[in-house]
Amino acid sequence: MRLISLIAVGILVFASTSVRADGKIVVLNVNGAIGVAKAEYVLSGIEHAESTGAELVVIEIDTPGGLMAPMRDIIQAILGSRVPVTVYVTPAGARADSAGTYILLAGHIAAMTPTTHLGAATPVPLIGGEASPEEVGDDESEDGEQETTAPGGAMERKVLNDAIAYIRSLAERHGRNADWAEKAVRDAATLTAREALEQNVVDYLAENRADLLRQLDGVEIEINSDTLTLATKNFVIEEYEPNWRIKILSAIANPETVLLLGLIGLYGLMYEGWNPGAIVPGVVGVICLLLAAYALQVLPVNYAGLALIIVGVALMTAEAFAPSFGALGLGGVAAFVFGAIMMFDSGIPGFGISITFVVAVAAVFALLLIWLISYLLKLRKRGAVSGKDSIIGGTATAMQDFTDDGMVWLEGEAWKAHSPVAIEKDQHIIVVAIDGLTLTVEPLAESGIDEARQGT
Repeated sequence: MRLISLIAVGILVFASTSVRADGKIVVLNVNGAIGVAKAEYVLSGIEHAESTGAELVVIEIDTPGGLMAPMRDIIQAILGSRVPVTVYVTPAGARADSAGTYILLAGHIAAMTPTTHLGAATPVPLIGGEASPEEVGDDESEDGEQETTAPGGAMERKVLNDAIAYIRSLAERHGRNADWAEKAVRDAATLTAREALEQNVVDYLAENRADLLRQLDGVEIEINSDTLTLATKNFVIEEYEPNWRIKILSAIANPETVLLLGLIGLYGLMYEGWNPGAIVPGVVGVICLLLAAYALQVLPVNYAGLALIIVGVALMTAEAFAPSFGALGLGGVAAFVFGAIMMFDSGIPGFGISITFVVAVAAVFALLLIWLISYLLKLRKRGAVSGKDSIIGGTATAMQDFTDDGMVWLEGEAWKAHSPVAIEKDQHIIVVAIDGLTLTVEPLAESGIDEARQGT
């Protein structure tokens, strides 16, 4: 009987160990500014953890801040998650500033690596100047009565008060220091990891992920009115990777990438317009412009800066058409540089643009634009001088195999062509007639025009 009891206990222990060993922890890595792509990644990661029955989600975060709307989406996903969420500021030297502080306080468990910090959570206005904490309250007149502030000041005060109430509610939800959380918004206060632990802003201080999970084993937390006991001693870690859509959005939702895509798209369409039939520049241009337009929807953009960029490109184009000894070109470069800086000068961490990068891109693309337009104008002038008669009798090269209709290359341009006989790619052919923009061609050996010209 005693032997049977021991066997039964052994089976129970083994079964318990097996169940805990099958537990899964989903790890999300959030590095860089908080934007739409980061929010979609976190939301999809939490949904994945819920659908696969994970025991815990660990969001490893290192961010300077970001946009308010994506931050709120992330927080709502954390608060509504059926799986406990730990927000962990790591590695050493990382930070959870601004929007990162809100996300950290929203986690069911908040942890930090030593030598990390958090705070500076004052909201930054996207439009208009910033107001200091002292400027945000009601103004007091000499007789002690409250004076109403200007509309801009009232809006800033509303934004600040809303942020304070929001961050206090997050801190109070998990029994953390709501008074300091308010200071992080009102006074842009910051704390080191050790200070945050001492002041009850975070729950744990861990050297690394393994140390954190070791400390969390057996911890009881409340989630959706239920008390859960974490089992993180024996676990399987899954590093959740973003899907292809989120990867593409992350790649293009960058001010420098958007600027390059916009310029490549613009140049591609300009070249296609001046040289119809090239096809590839037009297709690439349209794709790049659509990608840039999509990225602009998820970035904080000043559209006055975008207008100035367009003016700059127009001035550089005018320099090629009407040379002004550099006046129009320099004005276009200056307008482009200032426009690019203004366009992404939102003051939000992680969404600025390098002035050096803007100046370099402006100089390179200005020279390229002026050279391209000048080259195309020379081709046009040469065609205008030579006229229709010079095209007839000209030697072209077939761009493809065709019978009846196809494309040929003549004097630096692609032309539609018609031939009564089969033409092979790269074959030399001669123009015998022209109807509008369509050439009638024949193989060079069959036309006899060369011989006639030599005889004359």
